[in-house]
Amino acid sequence: MDDFLFNKEEYLNRIGFTGEVSKDISFIKAIQHAQQLSIPFENFDICLGREIKTDPASVFEKCVRHQRGGYCFELNGLFLQALQSFGFQARALLGRVHVSGKPTGRSHQVSLVTTDENYWILDTGFGAETPPVPIPLVCDQSVLFEGEKYQLMEDAHYGYMLRKMQEMKWKNLYSFDLNYVCQADIAYGNYYTSTNPHSFFVNGRIAALRVKGGVVSLYNNTLKKKIAGSEEIITLDEGPSYMEILEKEFGIFLDAKYTDLKPVG
Repeated sequence: MDDFLFNKEEYLNRIGFTGEVSKDISFIKAIQHAQQLSIPFENFDICLGREIKTDPASVFEKCVRHQRGGYCFELNGLFLQALQSFGFQARALLGRVHVSGKPTGRSHQVSLVTTDENYWILDTGFGAETPPVPIPLVCDQSVLFEGEKYQLMEDAHYGYMLRKMQEMKWKNLYSFDLNYVCQADIAYGNYYTSTNPHSFFVNGRIAALRVKGGVVSLYNNTLKKKIAGSEEIITLDEGPSYMEILEKEFGIFLDAKYTDLKPVG
């Protein structure tokens, strides 16, 4: 595993990127968007009782060569590999999720990227609410994309808080600091998130994929399509048709039967 080399051509083919490669923020924006449109956020290996591996070779094999998705440790792990392979100064950060109102442990991975003395937070793995563009590491500065508004603010306890405007109010998504993160830190967070019986990812089936003009997401048997300002909610049936929806809506092709999935709690 230690001699693994990131294959840039395979990665760009996987995300469907055919533009020019450059060393500026426009290229970062382009591949971030392309990855979000191509590689789904999903936890179905956990639903099948399989181990989630976060070493670079395993992440590349799963998400690129086997054309699967993953969750933050996999998707942002892959994106960090891509950024570094294209010559960007980038490193992992770990954050706490605040969506429920109570902070979690350090269970969310993002990337910090430096370009021309500017700092950016990059994320490709926060489900349906993944920031769709780089977020400048500047507090109280709103970032807009297709009607979505994100903003960083300083937090006395947690460093920085990323929040999103929702129904005319700011919603806290996750906090993070700039402390150094090693591979063992990621392994610890990943192990808890993928195995602890109280983990959100152990207790539900989850998927999300950005599409043109919006996001398609899944939680257990509820499929939501938020596109161009409208929302459609569909309740999925149990059985083989569920697997067909995974393939059709998210491009998730599982080498397993529906009955192999953990039952919905």
